[in-house]
Amino acid sequence: MKTGFLLALEGIDGSGKSTAAAGIAAALREEGQDVVATREPTDGPWGRRIREMAASGKAVAPEEELRWFVADRREHVAAVVRPALDAGRTVVTDRYFLSTVAYQGARGLDWRVLLAEAEREFPIPDLALRFEIDPAVGLARARRRGTTAEPAFEDRVFLERVAAVYRAIERPWLVALDSTAGKAALLAQALGRLHPAPS
Repeated sequence: MKTGFLLALEGIDGSGKSTAAAGIAAALREEGQDVVATREPTDGPWGRRIREMAASGKAVAPEEELRWFVADRREHVAAVVRPALDAGRTVVTDRYFLSTVAYQGARGLDWRVLLAEAEREFPIPDLALRFEIDPAVGLARARRRGTTAEPAFEDRVFLERVAAVYRAIERPWLVALDSTAGKAALLAQALGRLHPAPS
């Protein structure tokens, strides 16, 4: 049984979650927490394959794409997430299995099946923050950030489908945040969910 804390940050491209992930990890370390900051896709062989595909714009069949993401996650969980949780550490991951549910669901796979399968196999987040933003705004942000473009995923119509799947997911550990706020306000929202005010 895991003893640590698993925080997953989710959202469409350009939603601000990666910036928030770094800020959250830094803030928790300042509090004295032992934090492991990680991300999916990883830098492992499956993650590199995914990133190469995304940058090329040459999409593969949804079932094959799913297989790559699940293989990457299995390695990630086995090598990073489970050991950290078992050691009582706090894991902050920029994307986790809800990304697969939303993105591969938007490719036409049954997102409810994907969610059920993921929850059976992988550790459930103690908290997942979904960063909500209009896909057109998120896409514009993504194109301004200066990183490698990922045309396989950075398409407005596709991201609208992704956002729709994200909104359809309901779990007690999943909380939506308004990503239209500035960076400082968004980070404050996220930390507020981690440290809720006493009732």
